[in-house]
Amino acid sequence: MSTPPKPARRSLKDLTDQERGQINRWRLVLGKSAEQSGLGISPGVGDGDCEGAEEALDFLFNERGGSSSGSNLTVPRWIDSVNELFPRQAKEVLERELVQRKGIHQLLEQPELLERIEPNVELVKTLLTHKDLLTPKTRVLARKVIDKVVNELKKKLEVRVEQAITGAVRKDKHSPRRVFKNLDLRTTLRRNLKNWNGERQKLLIDRIWFHAAEKNKRPWHVIVCVDQSGSMLESAIFSAVMASIFAELPGVKTSLVLFDTQIVDLSDKVGEPVDVLLSVQLGGGTDITRALEYCSGLVREPARTIVVLITDFYEGRSEEDLVRVVRRLVDANVRMVGLGALGYDAQPQYNRNTAGRLRKEGMDILVCTPEKLAEAMGKIITG
Repeated sequence: MSTPPKPARRSLKDLTDQERGQINRWRLVLGKSAEQSGLGISPGVGDGDCEGAEEALDFLFNERGGSSSGSNLTVPRWIDSVNELFPRQAKEVLERELVQRKGIHQLLEQPELLERIEPNVELVKTLLTHKDLLTPKTRVLARKVIDKVVNELKKKLEVRVEQAITGAVRKDKHSPRRVFKNLDLRTTLRRNLKNWNGERQKLLIDRIWFHAAEKNKRPWHVIVCVDQSGSMLESAIFSAVMASIFAELPGVKTSLVLFDTQIVDLSDKVGEPVDVLLSVQLGGGTDITRALEYCSGLVREPARTIVVLITDFYEGRSEEDLVRVVRRLVDANVRMVGLGALGYDAQPQYNRNTAGRLRKEGMDILVCTPEKLAEAMGKIITG
């Protein structure tokens, strides 16, 4: 009796999309150790998502055979990745695993630890990332921690910021720029009528007047527009602090807008940075265009408006829409400042290609400390 022939082994290119999907799901269950058995991510529909999901899972479950040394994930970036790649039910399970495996559960179960830990920006980031999991007692302590860190940052920054911006506002008021848009034509004509030359039928102008007095009455409007994505959390902390300082300066009106795919206008809370931070909703998509369109509706005097956009420049819709809205604001004479990061991180991650396109349209692109931002805004105000 003859032995039946073995079925021919199929190559990956012969698999259907459904079969590739099944292999990818098993690959995610087994982890990178599956590679030892020749089971890897199958190329095809959704393979990029599978690689991202695998990185997110390995961030939690190092025993699966993954190595965190090659991963760029941080907790805030992990939140973004999980929001994008996993359904809601799976997301809730993974977040609970994050709390248990990264040691954050100790803060939730033993609130007194918060009173023993030295408050710092990293702790604030952790508390804000998991604020929905805080118990009533922990929430009270967390608010005290955030308040202490925010007040220390504000105390550290406000002198430098006030010097840079208040000084610039005073120079702007006392030394108005002698440019055409400030020309007081009626006063200039009236006060030079004595110089009318009847023979030549010309009015000779020996002095020009500008709208210095009227200019003094109009404040500068600073609109701070902050991306709520997880990767921008540290920048959001510094943005809330800076906006609260701006709001206390004479001659400056401040608006504060948070965004993901939705818009939250917190201008009425701009002087309460802790409340602002507790309103931040991490994760979700990003619609920078929509945020800037909203900010354009807040502009009353374009030439005296500065829009400070804090984002990683990863736009969730057509980049062409974003370019158009920036071009429109710049053409209207609004000063645009884009920050890929605001803080003291030496290695910010943002979309340099998109930022470069917006720079060509007239947006100043910076990655800087709060002090450097204040200096840059001072230079804008003094012209």
